[in-house]
Amino acid sequence: MKQKNSFKYDMLDFDLPEAKNDILWIAEMAEEVYEQSDGSVIIKIPFQAQKKEVFVPDNSKEKKYYYMEVKAYDDAIVRCSISFGGKFMEDNNNPMIEWAPSLKQEKLYVIKNKNGWDIVDDNKVVRMKVNNIKKPVRKWSNLHPEPQYFFNAKIFPDGIIAVSFLANDTFTPGIVESVSLGYVEHDGKADRCVFALHSEYNEKFAGTGERFAPMNLAGKTIILENNDALGVNNRRAYKNVPFYISSKGYGLLIMTSAHVRLSLADISTRAVQALIEDDVLDLFFIGGGEPERIIYNYRRITGFPRKVPAWSYGIWMSRMSYFSAEETLDVAKKLRENGFPCDVIHLDTGWFKKDWQCDWEFDEERFPNPQEYIKNMHKMGFKISVWQLPQVAAETKHYNVAIENKFISRITKMSEESTSNFGDVEYRGVIDFTNPKAVKWYQNLLKNLFDLGVDVIKTDFGENIDMNAEYFSMEPKKLHNIYSLLYQKAAFEITEEVKGKGQAIIWARAGWIGCQRYPVHWGGDSSSTWDGLAATIRGGLHLGVSGFGFWSHDVPGFHGLPDFMNNWPDDDIYVRWTQVAVFTSHIRYHGTSPREPYNYPNVSDIIREWWKLRYALIPYFVEQGEKVTKTGYPFIRALLIHHPDDEYCWYIDDEFYCGDIFLVAPIINSAGKRNIYLPKGNWIDFWSGEFIKGPILLKDVYFPLERIPIYCVAGSELKVYPYVVQHTGEIEFDKTKIIVFDHTYRGFSKSILGKIINL
Repeated sequence: MKQKNSFKYDMLDFDLPEAKNDILWIAEMAEEVYEQSDGSVIIKIPFQAQKKEVFVPDNSKEKKYYYMEVKAYDDAIVRCSISFGGKFMEDNNNPMIEWAPSLKQEKLYVIKNKNGWDIVDDNKVVRMKVNNIKKPVRKWSNLHPEPQYFFNAKIFPDGIIAVSFLANDTFTPGIVESVSLGYVEHDGKADRCVFALHSEYNEKFAGTGERFAPMNLAGKTIILENNDALGVNNRRAYKNVPFYISSKGYGLLIMTSAHVRLSLADISTRAVQALIEDDVLDLFFIGGGEPERIIYNYRRITGFPRKVPAWSYGIWMSRMSYFSAEETLDVAKKLRENGFPCDVIHLDTGWFKKDWQCDWEFDEERFPNPQEYIKNMHKMGFKISVWQLPQVAAETKHYNVAIENKFISRITKMSEESTSNFGDVEYRGVIDFTNPKAVKWYQNLLKNLFDLGVDVIKTDFGENIDMNAEYFSMEPKKLHNIYSLLYQKAAFEITEEVKGKGQAIIWARAGWIGCQRYPVHWGGDSSSTWDGLAATIRGGLHLGVSGFGFWSHDVPGFHGLPDFMNNWPDDDIYVRWTQVAVFTSHIRYHGTSPREPYNYPNVSDIIREWWKLRYALIPYFVEQGEKVTKTGYPFIRALLIHHPDDEYCWYIDDEFYCGDIFLVAPIINSAGKRNIYLPKGNWIDFWSGEFIKGPILLKDVYFPLERIPIYCVAGSELKVYPYVVQHTGEIEFDKTKIIVFDHTYRGFSKSILGKIINL
């Protein structure tokens, strides 16, 4: 439908034919607030139906009353929940929730005052104010009727930052830009709910998942609905997360698996507002002040990233696709013979009898003895990763068993949608991960692969399901977004069961609340272009703000332009993308054409040196990875995470922190030039050793192809392994060395790394 710049249509969808008889019910001022024996507080709220043409009270309909439950957790989280007839998913059965053991519910108390009610905790800290006093007027005109007074309350998640439900976002009575709280009735039942929070004129936002958009999301309306994004230069996203952080110092988590339309000061420039396609609303207001603390508290609700094995920080080599044991053995030998360190060979869509026809079995002709093949690869220092997807083709032996036991749903219309499934296989059902027996069946398929020696499962797809099918225990509209979580959870848990804690990893593309628990996620099918690289970085930074800790991307982009399969990456893009990847948590080469560095002879020597640097830094990556699993920090960090008070950092999406020490400023053009912003602090140039005091803007800085701008936090100590290795199995972690970035550091070439790396 055409955008109409109207709350009524652009937020509520009242222009759709099926919405002809829909009714908006708006919350008015609270009438009662009282304590519960479990420590929560209940707010009794009247809702008034609105007329269809213009949103003024329809007094022909009686008011309805609904009850908001308010809970507080520790000193930085307030939860507001309200049902309009539906049932909440119980916390203990909600796969999106993984409570931190340290997170405890606080007892709340109600204090009546002249303006309404204060809700306070045991420490007498106000956590919420509920107002029921109308703003006084000086009446002199009867031109317009008296306004409707909407639900009015302020949340203080940490007792300091105030987040207000936006109670008066109108022009005149009836001309509404947002409502503080309400729901839409469709066919006599609540169908979708809305809320609005006040947004200050200069407020900035980040997060919402892997958003391929500028860093500051203010002024955008975002559809939080998982899709096969078909690239990274559009509004679609593989990973959506209904969670954002604000420059005001709070975060908001909309705890739902339903589709969400989130408008960040866009449809109304003074409102953060959302429409949730559900009949319940569950909001977590998260405080902490600093972005890292907000993300930490988010993870205390939804789970922390699991520890990943040290070898996973090495180089992963892939393409779409290798087709035989012989071919991959040849790749492995060439990498070793040419001095390119590498840890993982990934088998994409070509290890089955028929390309793309996933049956979880090695083809006997292509891989005649898979167990022996994998054993030989292991001896050479290579782990084996394999591709699969959560769908079953009718031509496989698994189909009839899966259908008979309802392990999969019958696909009706999904095959008509555009996806990045490039094969000619007709998949006839998606695995129903709401069925515990289907989960066990799927995990047994993976266990058979682990028994052969496979190390990693690539959990591709998972963004889309058949919305017309029946599932074991969840309706499609609530399953769609959460499907990726159930899928990845099943794969990760069987991997962990076989490999052990700290040794499990998957390679996943889709995402929602909670998926951060099951690393690693990669950025999808980017083009091998400069704008593909720029958008990829943006997506990774927003994903980190959204609670994900580990992240990767296809180096140097997944596909060519305009020839999808046959336009190879340009040499400079191959190098520049590599340089970025060396400083992201995981690094995998993958794409529609060969990606091995020896196939790019003009720059292969440069690539070799950057790979050597990657391996020298693995002790640092292991150290930072541990931090990711225990704090609110992602591995790569938007500058705003460390510098939330610096206005510039809310707009910078082409620089990032790699852990605590490195600030990386990628080169994203053929000219080799860029502006570099160094925030407040003392910095050491990684290459020259020069001391630089921030904040400072360095203009038109040129870097040759061999280098990109890298700066280190002055005074920091970097763990390195200053010896050449072929894979992580050769790293002796008790022989790491320390580089101190202070006045004694005289530049890269004169450091212990300069002795083994020629950059």
